[in-house]
Amino acid sequence: MSCRIGDLRNKQVVCVRNGCVLGFVSDVEINTSDGRLEAIVIFGRSRLLGVLGRDDDIVIPWSEIEVIGQETVLVATDPAPFIRLSKRNRYTM
Repeated sequence: MSCRIGDLRNKQVVCVRNGCVLGFVSDVEINTSDGRLEAIVIFGRSRLLGVLGRDDDIVIPWSEIEVIGQETVLVATDPAPFIRLSKRNRYTM
Protein backbone atom coordinates (compact mmCIF):
# COMPACT_ATOMS: atom_id res chain seq x y z
CA MET A 1 0.00 0.00 0.00
CA SER A 2 1.33 3.42 -0.86
CA CYS A 3 0.40 6.46 1.18
CA ARG A 4 1.30 10.13 0.90
CA ILE A 5 2.45 12.11 3.91
CA GLY A 6 -0.53 14.40 3.46
CA ASP A 7 -2.81 11.35 3.73
CA LEU A 8 -1.36 10.54 7.17
CA ARG A 9 -2.37 13.90 8.66
CA ASN A 10 -5.43 13.83 10.89
CA LYS A 11 -5.64 10.03 11.04
CA GLN A 12 -6.57 8.74 14.47
CA VAL A 13 -3.78 6.87 16.30
CA VAL A 14 -4.94 3.89 18.38
CA CYS A 15 -2.84 1.64 20.62
CA VAL A 16 -3.45 -2.05 19.89
CA ARG A 17 -2.45 -3.13 23.39
CA ASN A 18 -5.39 -1.57 25.21
CA GLY A 19 -7.42 0.24 22.55
CA CYS A 20 -6.84 3.77 23.84
CA VAL A 21 -6.82 6.66 21.39
CA LEU A 22 -3.54 8.56 21.58
CA GLY A 23 -4.64 11.41 19.32
CA PHE A 24 -4.33 12.38 15.67
CA VAL A 25 -1.25 12.45 13.44
CA SER A 26 -0.15 16.06 13.27
CA ASP A 27 3.34 15.86 11.79
CA VAL A 28 6.01 13.41 10.64
CA GLU A 29 9.77 13.19 11.04
CA ILE A 30 11.76 12.37 7.92
CA ASN A 31 15.41 11.42 7.61
CA THR A 32 16.53 13.73 4.82
CA SER A 33 19.70 11.79 4.01
CA ASP A 34 17.85 8.69 2.78
CA GLY A 35 14.22 9.91 2.59
CA ARG A 36 12.84 7.49 5.17
CA LEU A 37 9.97 8.27 7.48
CA GLU A 38 11.38 8.08 11.01
CA ALA A 39 8.39 8.81 13.23
CA ILE A 40 4.90 10.25 13.45
CA VAL A 41 4.15 13.11 15.84
CA ILE A 42 0.96 13.69 17.79
CA PHE A 43 0.75 17.23 19.14
CA GLY A 44 -0.03 17.51 22.84
CA ARG A 45 -3.43 18.71 23.97
CA SER A 46 -3.79 22.44 24.40
CA ARG A 47 -4.49 23.72 27.90
CA LEU A 48 -7.15 26.36 28.41
CA LEU A 49 -7.71 26.99 24.70
CA GLY A 50 -3.98 27.28 24.10
CA VAL A 51 -3.45 30.18 26.50
CA LEU A 52 -1.47 28.02 28.92
CA GLY A 53 0.44 26.21 26.18
CA ARG A 54 0.04 22.52 25.53
CA ASP A 55 1.16 19.13 26.79
CA ASP A 56 4.27 17.43 25.42
CA ASP A 57 4.13 15.98 21.92
CA ILE A 58 3.97 12.21 21.49
CA VAL A 59 6.59 10.90 19.05
CA ILE A 60 6.00 7.34 17.85
CA PRO A 61 8.88 5.67 15.98
CA TRP A 62 8.13 4.08 12.63
CA SER A 63 9.06 0.65 14.02
CA GLU A 64 6.10 0.84 16.46
CA ILE A 65 3.48 1.31 13.71
CA GLU A 66 1.53 -1.88 13.04
CA VAL A 67 -1.09 -0.92 10.43
CA ILE A 68 -2.04 2.21 8.52
CA GLY A 69 -5.71 2.02 7.62
CA GLN A 70 -8.17 4.30 5.86
CA GLU A 71 -8.98 6.34 8.99
CA THR A 72 -6.70 5.03 11.74
CA VAL A 73 -3.09 4.18 12.48
CA LEU A 74 -2.59 1.23 14.83
CA VAL A 75 0.54 1.35 16.97
CA ALA A 76 2.09 -1.13 19.38
CA THR A 77 3.80 1.42 21.60
CA ASP A 78 3.35 1.36 25.36
CA PRO A 79 0.79 4.10 26.07
CA ALA A 80 1.39 4.20 29.83
CA PRO A 81 3.38 7.48 29.83
CA PHE A 82 0.57 9.19 27.91
CA ILE A 83 -2.36 8.11 30.06
CA ARG A 84 -3.44 10.03 33.15
CA LEU A 85 -6.09 9.09 35.70
CA SER A 86 -8.91 11.61 35.93
CA LYS A 87 -10.59 12.56 39.19
CA ARG A 88 -13.20 9.86 38.58
CA ASN A 89 -10.50 7.18 38.12
CA ARG A 90 -11.09 6.98 34.41
CA TYR A 91 -8.28 6.90 31.90
CA THR A 92 -7.95 10.08 29.89
CA MET A 93 -5.45 11.43 27.44
